Amino acid sequence: MSTLPNSVKDPYAALRIRDFSVYVVARFFLSLGVQIQSVVVGIQIYKLTHDAYQIGMIGLSEAIPFIALSLFAGHIADSFRRKRIIILATLFLLICSWLLFMVTLDSDLLLRFGTWPIFGIIFCTGIARGFLSPVFPAFQSQLVPRHLYANASTWQSNAWHATAVLGPALGGILIGWMNASLGFGVCSGLITLSFLLFFLLPNPDLPPVEKREPILQRLTAGFRFVFSNQIMLSALTLDLFAVLFGGAVAMIPVFAVEVLHAGDNADFVTGLLRSAPAAGAIIMGLIMAKFPPTRKAGRNLIIAVCGFGLCMIGFALSTHVWLSFAILFLSGAFDNVSVIIRHTILQLMTPDEMRGRVSAVNGIFIGSSNEIGEYESGLAARYMGNVPSVVFGGCMTVLIVTGVALMAPKLRRLNLDKMV
Repeated sequence: MSTLPNSVKDPYAALRIRDFSVYVVARFFLSLGVQIQSVVVGIQIYKLTHDAYQIGMIGLSEAIPFIALSLFAGHIADSFRRKRIIILATLFLLICSWLLFMVTLDSDLLLRFGTWPIFGIIFCTGIARGFLSPVFPAFQSQLVPRHLYANASTWQSNAWHATAVLGPALGGILIGWMNASLGFGVCSGLITLSFLLFFLLPNPDLPPVEKREPILQRLTAGFRFVFSNQIMLSALTLDLFAVLFGGAVAMIPVFAVEVLHAGDNADFVTGLLRSAPAAGAIIMGLIMAKFPPTRKAGRNLIIAVCGFGLCMIGFALSTHVWLSFAILFLSGAFDNVSVIIRHTILQLMTPDEMRGRVSAVNGIFIGSSNEIGEYESGLAARYMGNVPSVVFGGCMTVLIVTGVALMAPKLRRLNLDKMV
């Protein structure tokens, strides 16, 4: 413990570990490919259908298999060596990406079957993500020591948000200046690079299991653990509803055309606005690498999620591109605070032998809520209108934050520095 203060003060401590650095780079290329794919699919579906509801259906198509497989995938992550799972799931994701590339090359196929081939492939990507979601946090904890969990989560979040800046911009440029096929081709190349980098990582043994459990108990152990922990459950609930009701990002292609009246520049504006939250998150992440938000983590988490909800309301009411960009930039800064605190809570409070299963529950709460949030946004936009639906989502987020803050005193008093 005598070396702990110096390592905590070093904002680059986790990156100085070779295996973690390779892991972050591999995930960077994987996330960048997925981000480009997400933007290209969204723009392509909207061009084919001109229906905001269909954009929401993209998220639902991916969320259904993700949720269905999560508990089983968490069990697998705690039962088999995690590097092998990462490689196999990434390979499956790579195959899906190449299939999207091939489908868009065949214009007759899209004319004959419409958007269904694209939705079918996105369903398959949900299967791959269902296995990757629980195994990544569990594997990361084996690459860094406990006192660097917060620092590692910060840099992993920064890397992901960097892809969320570059991905939408590149996706918008590729489909706007060229075509969807090129976008999917670039995506496939990036995922291939990530796949190869994962082979450079170690293949550590699984943590020892204290007791053997029947399969049904192992599958549900993550839920039982989370629901018995007020702090973890409250943190997951906050992010769940913030993402579920704050899914305005999915509606950016619609806002670019119908609210901001971008005209011929709609594709460029879509990419620009999609990158804004991640740009804000990166700036905040760099600040948090030097000044971690862990000392008054509970208070900081509540403020951050509330700020995110208010930003969604501001975005809905904005009619100027650069004001919308600034608001989304701020929303990303707030969101990254909550992401890093939540990830650190999960890393510090979860027993080593349960990390896969608890991460699976986190994936059900948070990972799938991104896609379900997209569906909710599309559905609300259809029946309430674009602007009212996003205002409604922001208001719901603020109300839920208020309720959780009142009902979870342990979260309000949380100080993660005392848990290291």
